[in-house]
Amino acid sequence: MDAPQTSPQLRTFDDALGQRIIAMHVWAVREGLRGATAHDLFDGFCQRLVVEGVALWRAHTAMETLHPQWSGFGHTWRRDLNALQPEHYAHDDLSAPEWLSSPLRALILRAEAGEPNPAMRRRLDAGPDERDFPVLGEFFAAGATDYFGQIFTFGAHHDRSHGSGAFYSFVTDRRGGFADDDLMLLQATLPALSLAMKAHVGHVIAAGLLRAYLGEDAGRRVHAGAVARGSVESLRAVLWYADIRGFTAIADATPGSVVVELLDDIFETLTATLRRHGGQVLKFLGDGMLATFAVDPPSLAATCRRALDAAAEAMQALDALAAARTTAAKPVASVDLALHLGDVLYGNVGAADRLDFTVIGPAVNEVARMEALCEKLGRKVLVSAALAAASEGANLRLEPLGRYPLRGVSEARQIFALDLTAKQ
Repeated sequence: MDAPQTSPQLRTFDDALGQRIIAMHVWAVREGLRGATAHDLFDGFCQRLVVEGVALWRAHTAMETLHPQWSGFGHTWRRDLNALQPEHYAHDDLSAPEWLSSPLRALILRAEAGEPNPAMRRRLDAGPDERDFPVLGEFFAAGATDYFGQIFTFGAHHDRSHGSGAFYSFVTDRRGGFADDDLMLLQATLPALSLAMKAHVGHVIAAGLLRAYLGEDAGRRVHAGAVARGSVESLRAVLWYADIRGFTAIADATPGSVVVELLDDIFETLTATLRRHGGQVLKFLGDGMLATFAVDPPSLAATCRRALDAAAEAMQALDALAAARTTAAKPVASVDLALHLGDVLYGNVGAADRLDFTVIGPAVNEVARMEALCEKLGRKVLVSAALAAASEGANLRLEPLGRYPLRGVSEARQIFALDLTAKQ
């Protein structure tokens, strides 16, 4: 029942069907070389099927990806909308009943068992036995008559750098189902479409991984070609350095998995606040975090105020997190934070075969040394004189604490504390 019911073998490309197949192949290859997105590729493919006379009612494609939040993404084309609807699938979706009882999962299991490019056809109007998946019954109830699905795997199954493959399904409401030529057109042209899809999926996976591991801006720059060692540029930025107070003692007395959960909760809380205010995490440093707010001269004061707003909001969010974790009998930790305004070099530094896209310069050292004063001064957020001077209108929120020596800095620095009770 699972073997696809194919039309007769194509004997020549000189007839009308052969010419339609050639045209679809040429289009898919050209679009793939052009770098078309999966959205545009699948939309164009469906539109061309309709132009070729296929009574397409619904079509769907889905591809696996490598992403911390998403297991895959897809697009659904519907004739009544004449448009694609994009979709993202969370990792938790893989345990949902809808997924476990889907035709796609059944095809994936066949592919994992070694069957090359498994396909499935169901003549929905031929009886209940042909509607052996819940979604097929739903399609039939809505007027569908025939279903065809197929997976095209990409390379070795364990290599997910371009996704594991592309899944397609096509549904018609034509009386009698798909015509033989319709199925031949699909089966003959889907490999070319899949190759074009693979090119885009690889691009999406690379971009997503770079954003996740390097940050939004650094990931974009690296993906765009900023890969030469020593390639840096001068950047004026607000530097944000956060560190968990007393983390070593917590780690020594707490199981590793619990420590990781605590780190994840704290870093997610800080990052969410930064995200809302335009800051970007550059890197996580064990129990610390370095982030930046890039500054353009016309927006200097506004950027500095946004950084202060983010710091105050982050501390409020961390207090709420600590209260929730205490209620759940989970370990808690406080975070110290320092903010500084300075000039840095931003770009690739490292060995020939192991690079880091980072910021370097005296300002980075200075903000880290400032953070070390938080516990001594009994404050959660410390601000440099440079940032205080540039934050026009923020004087009421900043309390001068005096001048303090910083290790590795030639002169003592004026330090301010951010008043977390003052209105923003």
